[in-house]
Amino acid sequence: MKCPFCGFADTQVKDSRPNEDNTMIRRRRECPKCHARFTTAETVQLRELVVIKKNGDRRPFDRDKLLRSIVLALRKRDVTIEQVDQLVNNIVRHLEQSGESEIQSAEIGRHVMQALLTLDKVAYIRYASVYKNFTSTHDFEDFVKSLTGRRKKV
Repeated sequence: MKCPFCGFADTQVKDSRPNEDNTMIRRRRECPKCHARFTTAETVQLRELVVIKKNGDRRPFDRDKLLRSIVLALRKRDVTIEQVDQLVNNIVRHLEQSGESEIQSAEIGRHVMQALLTLDKVAYIRYASVYKNFTSTHDFEDFVKSLTGRRKKV
C-alpha cells in the first residue's frame, strides 16, 4: 500500500480489525519512511458493478459516492458512523448478490430509500427530495402527507 503522505510504496500493517458484521477489515498502517500512520479499509467485491444512469450513461459503481450521498442526508442526525457503514455495506452486498453486473441508478436509489426509511425519517425525506427531484414546497408536503397516510393505515 502506497503512503498517502510521502508516496513510499511499501507501508507496514500495524493492526487489523474486522467491523461488527465482518464485511470489512480496517487496517492501521505506518510508513517506514515518513512514519505517518493511516487507516485503510478492505472489503470483498463479488463483481464489478456498472451503474446505468437515467440518461443511459454507464459508470463504474462508486461505493464512496453512495456513502457521501447517505452521509449528506444524515447530516446532523443522531446516527453513528458504524450504522452508516453497516447500511452502505448492506446495500452494496445486496446489489452484488443480485446477480446483475449492470444496475439502474433508480434501483440503487430505491435501496437507499428503503434503508433510510427504517433508520431515520428525516434523512429519508432529505434523500427523497433529491431522488424524486422535488421542485417546490408542495412536493415536500405531498410526500410527508403520503408518509403520514401510510402510517395511519398500518
